Amino acid sequence: MAHVTVRFFARYAELMGRDTMSIPVSDSTTVADVLEQVRDTLPAARDLPARPLAAVNLRQVKLDARVRDGDEVALLPPLAGG
Repeated sequence: MAHVTVRFFARYAELMGRDTMSIPVSDSTTVADVLEQVRDTLPAARDLPARPLAAVNLRQVKLDARVRDGDEVALLPPLAGG
C-alpha cells in the first residue's frame, strides 16, 4: 500500500506529541484527505486550523493538491516575523 509521511512543525508537533506519522494513500488522495486522516487518527489534531499551511515535498500547496506514494506532507503553523 502507498504511504505519505506527515511532518508536524513547531506548535503542531507539540500538540500532536510527535514530529511525524505515516498515512496510507490512494491515487486520488489530496492534502485535505491526509489532513482528515490525521484528525481521525490523532485526537489532538482536531485543534489544527481548518485550513493549515501545507507543503508537499517542500513546496507550499493548497489542500486540493494530490499526493503520491513517498511524498512528504508538512503541516506548518502560521509564521510570525519581527
